[in-house]
Amino acid sequence: MAGTATTAPAVVTLDIGGMTCGACSARIEKKLNRLEGVTAEVNFALERAHVSFDERHSVDDLIDTVVKLGYTAELPPPPEAAASAASAPGESAEEAADRELAAMRRRILICLALTVPVIAMAMVTPLQFDNWQWLSLTLAAPVAVWGAWPFHTVAWKNLKQAGGTMDTLVSVGVLASFGWSLYALFFGYAGITGMQMPFLMTPTPGQGLHHIYLEVATSLTLFVLVGRYAEHRAKRRAGSAVRALLELGAKDVTALRAGQEVTIPIGELRVGDQFVVRPGEKIATDGVVVDGTSAVDASMLTGESVPQEVTVGDSVVGATVNTSGRLTVRAERVGADTQLAHISRLVSDAQAGKAPVQRLADRIAAIFVPVVVAIAFCVGGFWIGNGGDSAVALTAAVAVLVVACPCSLGLATPTALLVGTGRGAQLGIVIRGPQILESTRRIDTVLLDKTGTVTTGKMRLVETVCAEGTTRDELLTLAGALEHSSEHPIATAVTVAARAVTPDLPAVADFQASAGFGVVGTVDGREIIVGRPGWVGERMSTPDGLRSRLTEIEGSGHTPVAVGWDGRLRGLLLVADEAKPTSRRAIDEMRSLGLNPILLTGDSKGAARRIADEMGITEVEAEVLPQDKAAVVRRLQDEGRNVAMVGDGINDAAALAQADLGIAIGGGTDAAIEASDITLVRGDLRDAADAVRLSRRTLGTIKGNLFWAFVYNLAGIPLAASGVLNPMIAGAAMALSSIFVVTNSLRLRRFKSSSRHDDAKAEAELLAPASPSPAAVS
Repeated sequence: MAGTATTAPAVVTLDIGGMTCGACSARIEKKLNRLEGVTAEVNFALERAHVSFDERHSVDDLIDTVVKLGYTAELPPPPEAAASAASAPGESAEEAADRELAAMRRRILICLALTVPVIAMAMVTPLQFDNWQWLSLTLAAPVAVWGAWPFHTVAWKNLKQAGGTMDTLVSVGVLASFGWSLYALFFGYAGITGMQMPFLMTPTPGQGLHHIYLEVATSLTLFVLVGRYAEHRAKRRAGSAVRALLELGAKDVTALRAGQEVTIPIGELRVGDQFVVRPGEKIATDGVVVDGTSAVDASMLTGESVPQEVTVGDSVVGATVNTSGRLTVRAERVGADTQLAHISRLVSDAQAGKAPVQRLADRIAAIFVPVVVAIAFCVGGFWIGNGGDSAVALTAAVAVLVVACPCSLGLATPTALLVGTGRGAQLGIVIRGPQILESTRRIDTVLLDKTGTVTTGKMRLVETVCAEGTTRDELLTLAGALEHSSEHPIATAVTVAARAVTPDLPAVADFQASAGFGVVGTVDGREIIVGRPGWVGERMSTPDGLRSRLTEIEGSGHTPVAVGWDGRLRGLLLVADEAKPTSRRAIDEMRSLGLNPILLTGDSKGAARRIADEMGITEVEAEVLPQDKAAVVRRLQDEGRNVAMVGDGINDAAALAQADLGIAIGGGTDAAIEASDITLVRGDLRDAADAVRLSRRTLGTIKGNLFWAFVYNLAGIPLAASGVLNPMIAGAAMALSSIFVVTNSLRLRRFKSSSRHDDAKAEAELLAPASPSPAAVS
């Protein structure tokens, strides 16, 4: 019997509107996860849901589920549509957000103008003239009704769904304070002419129907509005790095159509199309230069401040800026396939996820509101049941409702994650998900792939050894004449060095190559042999001086190339893969983070040991076959180590996936990047240390936020229940707790990259005028 075919679950991202606190996101997430075959994560700070679902559901089903809860849900526009919308007339998402903030600001200013005299009259007894309470009611009514209307409407929607959020607590608190004041004014003794009411930080028995709470209703509304406005602004600032990344791309492109330059929207460009990039313009999409030479500034994408020279055949990345010459580029990737779109997607996915530490906060937020409402009723009942004054009972109950709002709990993790990953994106560090933060805290060992990661990956001539009677220029010129026809990395290194001596290398006749051994050819009537010393030595004699030098070279890590003619070995060219100038500093920084570096390579032990000694690395895993790299990671893990792997090639992909933390370095293959947890856009190994530092700092900020959010609620609720906390003060404290959490997260924007700091310092020293020598002064 044939098995039933199963299809992979579909994944969709929805933009959610109408959420006001962490309890909102928890409600939506809980409702979606109740659907069979659906797994959802809802991010309050991003106002976005990441949903995985099977064939039993459609996107419309998911949207309907969210809408029935009283929120909005829609699919975000694709990159091409977003780019077109940004350039088309009409309101953009940014403009809509600005309009919303402006409306909130107007509401706050009006409420402020009405609330200040209400509070002043309540707090300052000399201002309480005859019938002042009726003026206070006239000023407070618009605030309690219109000013708090956003809270009332959401609370009503929640009530119809038998649920509650922060708005429920605020609405109940405002209406309770305002309703009691109306009762005391119309049916109690607070409305009599000449009534005076001293302001007290704590309620006292005997006030009863002599006291009004209009200052509580107005100040609570004002403080929560101010807190929410600050949250909205802070969340926009937190996501500014990613928004800037998404908006880097060009909106229009000058395409070549039938030999003519035509300006078209970026969405109409297709793979294979050629387009023109003038000096100062952005490169429209990823491609290959087919004509022209220029320098490209990629600082907005990689953080690299120095423009890179490009010419025919070089790859260029979309959104980078052409600084000088005119380029013609053939499009290789467009739309969602570009590197910019890929990085933006990785960052957005990371921000949409949740760190394990956030799960507890979400579970608490989901049950917090009904528990708090129950506590408030119990507190009020306790005070009245024990002979307390009704005013004391009301004050304590309202204070409990207000001080317990779980905003700070809902903001603690997503804001820190939003800022941390956004700052990483600015620095060319792409953190794939929130769970990576926990991995960076645990790792103690870092495996470093040698070629292309610690080293440049390009062979370079490091030494020339000439036999007696042979000059260096002659040796290089004849060797370079043969090697320039080969694409082997060693041949390229010899050719580059030879062209530095003789730009126009002589012609070669009767050229023959022996794969893996060397080449033979005739130059100016002489037969020249270039290749492995043993292979060349079989065909001609080797002087004693060169033979002893070959013995010294063995185990040094340098690769010797023998050159001979006229039946005699004439010299040796020593080439090597050189370490990147920044690698030693990067490895020192890793040690300062408590990481033990291990060099991993398929090269010989001698070559590996030479680089390891330069880097100060004691442990080396050499002569490791590509398929065995993952096995090395497993062996270290079996020894109890938490392993990070840094690599860039296809042969590193399995090891990157196996490691506890995989870091793909800039310029790496797509396979390595997909298998990694962190992607470094630049090729600077120092960014790996920066990535670990930034991840650990982000995790520390999340834990700090959650600690203070829990402490605030744990301390505030008992104080409010005991009747020693004025509701007005509770409202201010609640707003300040949310502002504190968001502001603490925004500190991550000041994270400094050690590599950028060093580069800027070196550049400043280079540009600084030289100090005059003592001799010159004298």
